[in-house]
Amino acid sequence: MLKFDNISKIYKGNKAVDNFNLEVQDGEFICFIGTSGSGKTTTMRMINRMLTQTSGTITIDGKDIAKMDPVKLRRQIGYVIQNIGLMPHMTIRENITLVPKLLKWPEEKRNERAKEMIELVELPESYLDRYPSELSGGQQQRIGVVRALAADQDIILMDEPFGALDPITREALQDLVKDLQERLGKTFIFVTHDMDEALKLATRIVVMSEGKIVQADTPDNILKNPANKFVENLIGQDRLIQARPSITTVGQVMLANPVSITPGKSLVTAIRLMHDRRVDTLLVTDDAGILKGYIDIESLDYNFNTSSSVSDIMNKDIFYVKEDSLVRDTVERILKRGFKNVPVINKEGILVGIVTRATLVDIVYDALWGDENSAPHEEVSGTTTETANENNPSSTKEG
Repeated sequence: MLKFDNISKIYKGNKAVDNFNLEVQDGEFICFIGTSGSGKTTTMRMINRMLTQTSGTITIDGKDIAKMDPVKLRRQIGYVIQNIGLMPHMTIRENITLVPKLLKWPEEKRNERAKEMIELVELPESYLDRYPSELSGGQQQRIGVVRALAADQDIILMDEPFGALDPITREALQDLVKDLQERLGKTFIFVTHDMDEALKLATRIVVMSEGKIVQADTPDNILKNPANKFVENLIGQDRLIQARPSITTVGQVMLANPVSITPGKSLVTAIRLMHDRRVDTLLVTDDAGILKGYIDIESLDYNFNTSSSVSDIMNKDIFYVKEDSLVRDTVERILKRGFKNVPVINKEGILVGIVTRATLVDIVYDALWGDENSAPHEEVSGTTTETANENNPSSTKEG
């Protein structure tokens, strides 16, 4: 357990952190969020003694960190920063195993650990012998994440690690970090200025302003019961999905039994299935039902005379969500990115359904007005909006 007890930090007479008190249980994902100068990064950097508190006590498992050797303390705590911090003159293997080497792990154990770590982020083992400059920014950031986990530290600090990345890479890395944290059971302290990121990742969010805690609570409770106007403004008015608390996960709103096909099937079979089921896209799964990719009518038409099987034209770059994902995150990601619908998988990667754009529109509609009787009715070409917006089956795209 990590505990802050009456922590303050004074710079040149000004309090950057003011009487900060917090208990963090093992395995929690804590996000510090606030405006610039709120004290969130200062607070996090006191955990590994990159900064020293002016007063108060920080303990880890009951031990006062002020009485620990700072070098040994830092080797027990993982740390990921925004600019990644990979050593350019070291291979990826050497970067990943930097702390294990300092801890005098034997070479064989270090190499095994490097293989385990690069497999966790789904990069080829051959990348271990490359240098950071030979990897993309997103790949380097993945390595930065697992480097922080390589020595099996129980506490991982992350200081706005994805702030400089493009939105798609950022989303992928958020998914990776959340998955690793849940699977490995580590305690994460994550600094961000992005409320969407905090809502998606955290088990608890600590909202800070002028060095003080304004509110510390679960994402759902912060959405439903913001402590004051400052928290309300930080949340923003566009996060409407909290008004429908009965619907929380994708699994509750997804459509089961989406149209799918296996890689070995012929393109003739694929086009017949599309015709029979009136869809323009097929999800591709293996024999065990694990999602592998998709094919659409455009790729099928273009490759029909030059390819023979689904595997020849399958697109493996597919966007999906997990059935236990929060609906509020899915609304944001689907509506902003323009997907008509998105496949849903379970924890084993098996395709279990799809969530459609139309369903999400219904949820937002209910979040705004609650029921039909309270919704406004505008006249559109002699009819109401309810009848004017009937679904067009020919526009349905599964996958």
